[in-house]
Formats: sequence, C-alpha cells, structure tokens
Amino acid sequence: MEKERTLAAFAAVMPAFAIFQDARRQQLMTEICCKEELTVNELTATTSLSRPAVSHHLKLMLDAGVIKVRQVGVERRYSPNLVPVIAQLKELTAALES
Repeated sequence: MEKERTLAAFAAVMPAFAIFQDARRQQLMTEICCKEELTVNELTATTSLSRPAVSHHLKLMLDAGVIKVRQVGVERRYSPNLVPVIAQLKELTAALES
C-alpha cells in the first residue's frame, strides 16, 4: 500500500534527518563534502570544536552511515557517504508524490 511505502521511506531516512538536526554536524559534513576527505585534526582546525567533540560527532555520523572512514597509516580519513541517503530521500519524495 502507498501509506506503508511512505511510512517505510520515512523510517529509512530518519537517521539522516536526526543526525543533521545538529548545526555542528551540518558544519562538519559541509567541510567533509567540500574537501572530499579530512582527518579529525583537519576538521578541528576548521571549527571552534575541540578534538574530542569533533571525534564524538564523527562517531555519530559514522553510526548513521552518512560518512565513511579510511585508515591511512596512523590517520583516519573521513569522507561523505551520501549515495544511500540520497537514494532514501528520492524514495521518500517518490512515495510522497504518488
């Protein structure tokens, strides 16, 4: 049914909606998207947040699946992982429009 499809689409995209309610995470995601890949130290330099605070927000964003991490030597490099979120948003839009 269409209602079930719409509710399922809402449920699928809610983790991304929830994670981006925070302005600091919006700022971090913007920085990551602009540079394509950044370390915690590089992100800390672009914000007024402490390194532990940046790490905390990155962990939440990783858990929500909106970023991914790649180990390079001793560094962890963070990059966007928005293809799944964009697909979920497209599904929600299609469900709402039908």
